[in-house]
Amino acid sequence: MTRRLARPASALFLAVGVVAGCSTSTLEVKDPDILDPADYASATGANPLRFGVIQDFQNVYSGNANLESFVVVTGNVTDEMYSTDTFDDRLFPNARTMNDNLPAMDGFYRNLHRARSGATRAITVLKKVAPAPVQNIGELYGIRGFTETFFAEAYCSGVPFSEETDAGTQFGDPQTTAQVYTRALASFDSALASAGTDTRVQNLSRVGRARVLLNQGRFADAAAAVSAVPTNFVWATAHSTSSGRQENGVWNALAVPNSRYAIVNNEGTNGIAWLRTPADPRIPWSPSTRTGFNGSSRNLPDLLKYARTGSVVIASGIEARLIELEARLRGDTQADRDAVFAGLNTLRAGNTPAIAALAGSAPTVQAEAVSQFFEERAIWLYLTGHRLGDMRRLIRQYGRTAAQVFPTGNLPAPLAGTYGTDVNIPIPFDEKNNPKAAGGCIDRNP
Repeated sequence: MTRRLARPASALFLAVGVVAGCSTSTLEVKDPDILDPADYASATGANPLRFGVIQDFQNVYSGNANLESFVVVTGNVTDEMYSTDTFDDRLFPNARTMNDNLPAMDGFYRNLHRARSGATRAITVLKKVAPAPVQNIGELYGIRGFTETFFAEAYCSGVPFSEETDAGTQFGDPQTTAQVYTRALASFDSALASAGTDTRVQNLSRVGRARVLLNQGRFADAAAAVSAVPTNFVWATAHSTSSGRQENGVWNALAVPNSRYAIVNNEGTNGIAWLRTPADPRIPWSPSTRTGFNGSSRNLPDLLKYARTGSVVIASGIEARLIELEARLRGDTQADRDAVFAGLNTLRAGNTPAIAALAGSAPTVQAEAVSQFFEERAIWLYLTGHRLGDMRRLIRQYGRTAAQVFPTGNLPAPLAGTYGTDVNIPIPFDEKNNPKAAGGCIDRNP
């Protein structure tokens, strides 16, 4: 079925007014949820605009809008969870057989662009009317950098970045994955430059920069970028029950009755065994008798990592240390492998509660050390939106094949068939309304 929209999905949509067919003084009530441009063109009005961007970002990262947050979508494509739904929108990503006409995935794409272009708009406004405190601008640059990073990690090459301006829609050209990472790095550079003395904004910018540098294969630069980040640093989302979209969407996807997703061990034969007995403190879980949305997936385990109003980590000092350890592992000597093994055990010992040290000693074969490191990294960063980018890096930077990294073989019951070959998400059909990007993906490479 052909669908047409007035604007490309990569443009920002802002409600700035209401047009009525007639004028009656009794009915002319101003909606406080809708801002006219004049409302935020002042130091006082700029903050609601900034808060809206923060909420849009939290929503698309781990919120509850239609269940399709970055953490949930990427977890479904990888081995972190599987779909117990009946809708193709969630079954196809899980099976790695996606097309460009999956409405729920369209909504996720739009929400990610909304947070990105909303940050750009807010940065422009704050620079004009509320340049101080400067860290507010720095945080918005950081938010923009993370959304751009998410596009590069999750999507195929060819994502365009359109903008909705006062003059109308400015269509964006398709960007290669490398170009999107360059764009994200520039945003994080601006975030760090605008952080002032605010250590929180400094550290989220440093971790974001290092994440991009890691994706670019600049390992030593990535390690240097996070050297000043303390291990106890955490930048996380905030969730509440004030509205449905503000709830923790990962919890909603996995823990409610008839949930549409479930956590799983060894998905597709080569996935990680997340559900260990006794449970790893980093992935607490318990058995249950819950049934999935499809009515056939039964006794779904309960993930205890997240609660309805629990936060979800975006960037942390733990991630900083893991970046440093990966850079050391690239040295490919036994001394490097020994140092990484010791570093992983240091992180385990520093957890609350402490985690038992890895058994034995450091691997003597580099490929085994890489596998051990990425499994530890995956467990530390479980369901925080890192896994898809890391799986793609294992192919791109470490020479693994897609069949060695992604779920493969037969789909889990009650589904029939086998996993496909997708390693990223295609650009939605709606983007064809952008005349510069009507061709969709440039390629589907990792």
